[in-house]
Amino acid sequence: MTAGWFGRLLRVALWSYALAFAIVLYLPSACVLLFSLNSGIHIKFPLDSLTFDWYRALAINNALVAAALNSLKVGTSVAVLATAIGVPGAFALVRYGLKGTKTIASLSMMPLLIPVIILGISLLVLLRVAGVGNSLLAITIGHVILCTPLSLSIMMSRFTSLDRRLEEAAMDLGAPGRIVFRRIILPLSATAILSSLILCFLTSFDEFVIAFFLSGTSITLPLYIWG
Repeated sequence: MTAGWFGRLLRVALWSYALAFAIVLYLPSACVLLFSLNSGIHIKFPLDSLTFDWYRALAINNALVAAALNSLKVGTSVAVLATAIGVPGAFALVRYGLKGTKTIASLSMMPLLIPVIILGISLLVLLRVAGVGNSLLAITIGHVILCTPLSLSIMMSRFTSLDRRLEEAAMDLGAPGRIVFRRIILPLSATAILSSLILCFLTSFDEFVIAFFLSGTSITLPLYIWG
């Protein structure tokens, strides 16, 4: 009886904590959305009136729309490239027991540990030496370097949790390694791959410092807003 009462109390406490956490996390964004519909220019309650005029003004701002499209292009490219690197890289580190795996995994996380302004300056110098001028291509390369560790960490966690007996059973039935990877590993890792794509896209879309150093005549949305 006591255990059942304690279990119910614990569930109520956990749900209350989760609700409070969600409110603290998402309420500021909800307020920004609400104020964007206010006809007045001041952030205040009560709202003057509801309007979509600000969104219409954004839609006819050609410079802002171009910057947003640039961010979408860069973010999509970065998400695909970083995940395409992270999936086989993480699988090799987790499954094949390469010599120095821990060292390689630690070094792969370095872009996340280096101060982003130092990373931006370093990439600027390196890409200039490589003949890649400031452009959306340079921003894409910089963001891939920044986002690949994120993809690696997500995919390594997923591959570590997969039951290896499923792969072994497929191999015992005669499936070669590439078929096992394509028909067994990838479907079981679909949620992690999707998470990697989303996280890399959002990181690239929101990133400012590296884009600031590597941008040319074409800028991304964070740079436009800052300017």
